[in-house]
Amino acid sequence: MADLERMILSARRAMVEVLELKPSDRVLVVQDPQCQKCSQAFFDAARAEGCTTTAYVLPDHGRPLKAMPEGMAATVEGQDVVINVMSGSSDEVPFRIEWLTLLEELDLRVGHSPNIHEDMMDGGPMDVDYGLMVDRAERLIVALDEAVSVQITTPGGTDLTLDLQGRRFVTDVKITETEKGCNLPCGEVYCAPVEDGADGVVVADGSIGGEGPPPSPVTLEVQAGRVTTVRCADPQWQERITQLLDTDTGARTIAELGIGLNPKARLVGIMLEDEKAYRTAHIAFGSNIGMPGGVNESTTHIDYLVHRPTIVARSEDATDRIIVEDGDLCV
Repeated sequence: MADLERMILSARRAMVEVLELKPSDRVLVVQDPQCQKCSQAFFDAARAEGCTTTAYVLPDHGRPLKAMPEGMAATVEGQDVVINVMSGSSDEVPFRIEWLTLLEELDLRVGHSPNIHEDMMDGGPMDVDYGLMVDRAERLIVALDEAVSVQITTPGGTDLTLDLQGRRFVTDVKITETEKGCNLPCGEVYCAPVEDGADGVVVADGSIGGEGPPPSPVTLEVQAGRVTTVRCADPQWQERITQLLDTDTGARTIAELGIGLNPKARLVGIMLEDEKAYRTAHIAFGSNIGMPGGVNESTTHIDYLVHRPTIVARSEDATDRIIVEDGDLCV
């Protein structure tokens, strides 16, 4: 059983290191009855730092939430930092996107933790060497800065080329003046590829956002930035993924490429942690509003995890450089 005091220390360190929490901050912790102990740890950690801290408890009724509950928007008035501790069902993605869009518009610092579990905070990916992750992130971002495209291949069958012209990579391991939201636990470098510039195949042999790991890999064929075909040996999973991709017109459009950096993240079947794991990458479809350059609107955003990626970056002069090989950084 996770120890609450260790969870509080982990939460406090993450908020200070990543969100630059300071005693003068006013902090709102959005609590979910399904994540009570994690919520308490963040709440107590903010208070221990000297912050004025309040809580908003998501209602049990009306779940899964499709939109913000009445009165929720008013809770952010006067806040500096918001911590979202909530369950991570894919059916609630529209609600979470609406809420995060509001927080971004208000220019608040945000720690977003959908489906967080206690062991992520006690000895897991939140109890990590943040300096190591910052170093990894900075090296990756510099190496990818001149890339106009990347090709991602995996032993599982992924072979996807992404147009990156005019798009830049950022990281969630430290907030900046322009990027003030992150996951907790954090640990990735990511970008929004050009929306009509993705071609190839994604074979998701790891977790799928909000759904967990499929019983057999899910294959997505992608042309001109959009998923055209879904295949899975399990017909129920194929139907479910197709349903998610048909949420709205933007749901099939490429949204994100992310590269995991967190050495303490494990493959546990929960995307919040799995996508941060070293030697993984994830490709998302749906909304990328809020990412640098992203213009695709959708009420959903679903990540697909792949293992042991090799990522080759191509520069404007057509020079290729291996950035990641079989999951390991080459920079």
